[in-house]
Amino acid sequence: MRASRLISVLLLLQTRGRLTARQLAEELEVSVRTIYRDVEELSASGIPVYADRGSSGGFQLVEGYRTRLTGLTPEEAEALFLSGYPGPAAELGLGTVLAAAQLKVLAALPQELRGRASRIRQRFHLDAPGWFQQQEAAVHLQPIAEAVWSDRRLFMRYRRGSDDALVERTVDPLGVVLKGGVWYMVARADSNLRTYRVSRIAELTLLEDRFDRPEEFDLAEYWVQSVSAYQESIPTFPAVVRMRPEAGWKLSTALGTTQATAAIEAAGAPDAGGWLILRLTLENMDDAEMDMLMLGADAIVLEPAELRDRVAGAAARTAGLYSNGRE
Repeated sequence: MRASRLISVLLLLQTRGRLTARQLAEELEVSVRTIYRDVEELSASGIPVYADRGSSGGFQLVEGYRTRLTGLTPEEAEALFLSGYPGPAAELGLGTVLAAAQLKVLAALPQELRGRASRIRQRFHLDAPGWFQQQEAAVHLQPIAEAVWSDRRLFMRYRRGSDDALVERTVDPLGVVLKGGVWYMVARADSNLRTYRVSRIAELTLLEDRFDRPEEFDLAEYWVQSVSAYQESIPTFPAVVRMRPEAGWKLSTALGTTQATAAIEAAGAPDAGGWLILRLTLENMDDAEMDMLMLGADAIVLEPAELRDRVAGAAARTAGLYSNGRE
């Protein structure tokens, strides 16, 4: 505990400059007397920290001194590289900043921790923007993570998505991905890379057999390509919708921020009636009907005719229920 506090004192002085004993004590929730003892110990260990007396005084490091982050534990180093979200950072224009920051931290880490941080980026990937909103149970996630980390094979009985049949598979687990509240395992099966939904695993056994991880495999790169291929395989159809500009947040809720923002920006200025004409790409008629109903009276489907009729019919049935009162 004390070693961790000493590192915290050192990093606070390095990042904030001169701080008083009381400021350090409040920051770390300890007594002023404890701070004085900690500073004495840092100085005795060779850290160039000194005190300025007087009302404007305080503790500070010798100008130009920078510490290397050798105080990170292995678990902290791993967590540092598990907590990043490269996708949203790139969308905010911070992708290169995030990459540069991680490289600087990697350079400052000792060799042992540097290797562990790099390993976790190759095995665990968080894809923050969601396809779906539900949170799925992932009963077998812990042994999968253990297998991914230790390069051990897994035997599983998996409920296939196409026909719900149970199939048996022995796989080499290469990585785990969290996408919109749903966990996926990326694994090699019969020399082919496949993606398995963790919630569809009925039974799982962690085997003693180990496998050689392919050196060229990059989990984040594979996932981006896999998502792109999946999205291209989904049948879609174009739709034209007239929407009030103030209902943009509803469209974001229905279709996601990325598509909604792109459609609104492409629409340009409102028409003479103050409405936006949006050109959307929707996936299937059933989901499209629900998405358009979420817009309520703030949007009108113009094309295709089938979707327009379905939304109008659903709205009419709903209005009928209200006009007839409760049954």
